[in-house]
Amino acid sequence: MEWKHDTLPYRINDCREKLQPDVIYALLQTSYWAAHRSKETVLRSLENSLCFGLYYGEAQVGFMRVVTDYATFAWVCDVIVHPDHRGRGLGKSLMQFLVEHPAVQGTRMVLGTRDAHGLYEQYGFERQELMRRPIPAAAE
Repeated sequence: MEWKHDTLPYRINDCREKLQPDVIYALLQTSYWAAHRSKETVLRSLENSLCFGLYYGEAQVGFMRVVTDYATFAWVCDVIVHPDHRGRGLGKSLMQFLVEHPAVQGTRMVLGTRDAHGLYEQYGFERQELMRRPIPAAAE
């Protein structure tokens, strides 16, 4: 599936072959939630998730990953846009692409954020308590 911006040269797609792992790793290293991940962990997460790339021409400038069973549950994570491309509504475009995507459209979606509640609320996400178990120290 692919989406193209009406007036700017941006597109989003779910084509795994177009993902640029080195770019994704570099982007995630700038985030507050994934900077500690090794490149090997990032690569393994790409293999086992539904992934969306955001592109400006041929350059990947954004990313979103979804962990899902494709039937009942989808955890939205690693939503990131390169700083040079922020402020153009591209995060909204990623979310719109996601909520309309047939692979996960009928699933219960969850996500965690420290600073983008307003963005996600526009797409039907509600603030709720979520329990979690941290990664065991031996597994990091």
